[in-house]
Amino acid sequence: MKIRCIAVDDEPLALDLISKFIEQTSFLSFEAKFDNAIEALGYLNQHEVDLVFLDIQMPDLSGMELARILEGKQSQKKPRIIFTTAYNQFAIEGYKVDALDYLLKPFSYEEFLKASAKAFQYVKNDNAIKQENTVSSSQPSDFIFLKVEYQLVKVMLQDITHIEAYKDYVKVYLKDKKSPLLSLTSMKNMEEMLPVERFMRVHRSFIINLDHIDSIARNVINIGGHQIAVSDNYKENFQKFLSKWMG
Repeated sequence: MKIRCIAVDDEPLALDLISKFIEQTSFLSFEAKFDNAIEALGYLNQHEVDLVFLDIQMPDLSGMELARILEGKQSQKKPRIIFTTAYNQFAIEGYKVDALDYLLKPFSYEEFLKASAKAFQYVKNDNAIKQENTVSSSQPSDFIFLKVEYQLVKVMLQDITHIEAYKDYVKVYLKDKKSPLLSLTSMKNMEEMLPVERFMRVHRSFIINLDHIDSIARNVINIGGHQIAVSDNYKENFQKFLSKWMG
């Protein structure tokens, strides 16, 4: 298996070096290189790419802006991002857009290889989850697969009480389990995997299993000792459910 990569950097020497590193790494497939983020975005809109080596400070459209655009995409598969930059002050912002790693220029091939190996493992797991969930979604299923660290974990839907956003991860709370599962995915991805007749998003940071609601008081849901507020953006849908629930 090889993962498809592109390099984006407005500095010719840096772009050539990254391209060379990609080409000499056996598990990477070098697809294209760009000296500006606008052309890279056009390519990404037309081609499937697994990994982008992305400079941050570029004219017209910065690497961080490109990453935010990719993060906001609804349908297409999002590529993983490894930032390559000479400035370390962007590290926190990088994690906000779910960047996989952050290479500070000048970096060695050893550092490049370490980050690439990490990306390879994540992409491999992403593809495995996608395949498993595609198979399970083609027929009625009572479980999903979640990526927890470097393994796939089978989770029964009936055991999920609620899900909470946590930085770049989600916490999946299970009945009869003291600690939640921590999975590197987004709330939007979780919504797409879960059946709408059993699960509902009630807050930017929370999805609940409707079967596990213990009580509701003033737009606050109680589930297994946890209190979850229904935010304004989700009140209308929740009120529709509530009117049916109350008969």
